[in-house]
Amino acid sequence: MPRARRGNHSAKKGGGSRGSRNGTRGDSEASEDEAASDVLSHCSSASETVSVAEEGTGNEVDYQAQLEQRLDKLKEDIENVMDKSVKTRLAALGNLRLALSSQVLADFLVERRITLAEALERCLKKGKEEEQTVAAIVLSLLCIQLGCGAEGEELFRCVKPVLTNLVTDSSAGLSARQSCATCLGLCCYIAAEDVEDLISTVCCLEGIFTSCYSNCSAPSPALQGLLCCAMQSWALLLTICPASHVHKVLESHLPRLPGILSCESVSLRIASGENLALLHELGHDLDEDFFYEDTDSLCVTLKALATDSNKYRAKTDRRKQRSIFRDVLHYIENGEFQEETIKFGLEVMFMDSWARRRTYNAFKEILGSGIRHHLQYNEVLREIFSLGPPLVLDAATIKASKISRVEKHMFNSAAFKARTKARNRVRDKRADVL
Repeated sequence: MPRARRGNHSAKKGGGSRGSRNGTRGDSEASEDEAASDVLSHCSSASETVSVAEEGTGNEVDYQAQLEQRLDKLKEDIENVMDKSVKTRLAALGNLRLALSSQVLADFLVERRITLAEALERCLKKGKEEEQTVAAIVLSLLCIQLGCGAEGEELFRCVKPVLTNLVTDSSAGLSARQSCATCLGLCCYIAAEDVEDLISTVCCLEGIFTSCYSNCSAPSPALQGLLCCAMQSWALLLTICPASHVHKVLESHLPRLPGILSCESVSLRIASGENLALLHELGHDLDEDFFYEDTDSLCVTLKALATDSNKYRAKTDRRKQRSIFRDVLHYIENGEFQEETIKFGLEVMFMDSWARRRTYNAFKEILGSGIRHHLQYNEVLREIFSLGPPLVLDAATIKASKISRVEKHMFNSAAFKARTKARNRVRDKRADVL
């Protein structure tokens, strides 16, 4: 087991959020609409007659009814993933993607993991590019829900050959290969128990982006996405690789990665810069006296990218590039990471290393806006980021933690002033240099 800090995630709690209102299933769409109308009208008339003393009980009944409706809809979506109609399958995959990214449904999915895994595997093998892309995303979400227990390991061993074949298949669609590269790295990070599986996956991803070392011309946008995803997934897995393999990676890739910094693609330059910082961090973790011989020339290149003002680049690209390469340069020169804080609910998580930042970004890219909900309630993520068990808060505590609108306005004003002062200091330094 390459990750000693993580334990078994077999004990998970399900969660629920907003669901969709669906009627009971019938023989036709008309009967479904009528049944749904009857249910909703009945609930509406019943809620009007509930007394104040019975509101608590009524809310509990409504919540249970809505939860059952959501779960019934998910069961239907899982069945529709195996439908003959491509349109039906895509709709079902989209619904599953939304549900799994916004809710914690581990208990529900454990019982149906084999059925859903087989359906997703079939979509990856026989589907077209769009279907393969969404299926890989849903597969990543399923692995996040199941965790690194026996269920997650079984899922990874089942889908690894399919994902590996798609990622390395030059005839497959680029967006599908991109999603599969992300899925392969994430599933391996969560569920791989065997070091050989880990190393083989690292080598597979490595083989995709090493072509950039010899050819730094601007690839097509779709190919840029594949190369970046492969690099990011590769970097994610390096954070849990054994020391012996990290030594080999440092010797092989550290001299060659700076070559991508001259690539015309902004996304590839940024991915390369972040990976350089991560490799330096891993090197220092292995040996406190770690030193890269070509540090001076590397810092010159990084400084140029951190102050790049070429007008032919998009303004947003220049801003993002400068921000990231300032952090990379500061770390390589001084060994100091610019700490970040992530707030979710009443909790705060600190980003204090490049490895932790890469891990957080990997999950954020898949979960999207649902990342905060999963950080609060998903035991898999809480175990990975060492957050402990989910907090159990009563309504009074949640209400007491909320600040008033006036206090929020004053806080935002103070933060704005502090941010403006800090930016003005940086601008003054740039003016002096120029």
